[in-house]
Amino acid sequence: MASLANDLQRFSGRRVLITGHTGFKGSWLGLLLTQAGAQVTGIALAPQTNPSHFTLLNLANDIDSRECDIRDVAKLETEFQRAKPEVVFHLAAQAFVRASYLDPHTTFSTNVLGSANVLECVSR
Repeated sequence: MASLANDLQRFSGRRVLITGHTGFKGSWLGLLLTQAGAQVTGIALAPQTNPSHFTLLNLANDIDSRECDIRDVAKLETEFQRAKPEVVFHLAAQAFVRASYLDPHTTFSTNVLGSANVLECVSR
């Protein structure tokens, strides 16, 4: 545990952006980072579960939560410019297997093109 605390300490006071911050992994990461003292901005679509992990962990007061589709590069760029992140964790994805079979185009555009958009914003 001491090693984890030391690793997380490097995020104290840093501006961190998490894509997919309302999902299972993103909300737990957000909790860890805020407890470590990071200034966290999260971008995601509206949560797909009710209640979401984000809500259950009571993160609304600790994370600057912004609704954004990573496929919309102009909106994504605006959010990156506003947040000015020093560190980015990209967790946004269409992760439901059944949905990927039913709508492969949306899955591809989210997971591949959306990821390319995030990388483009990071590179600027």
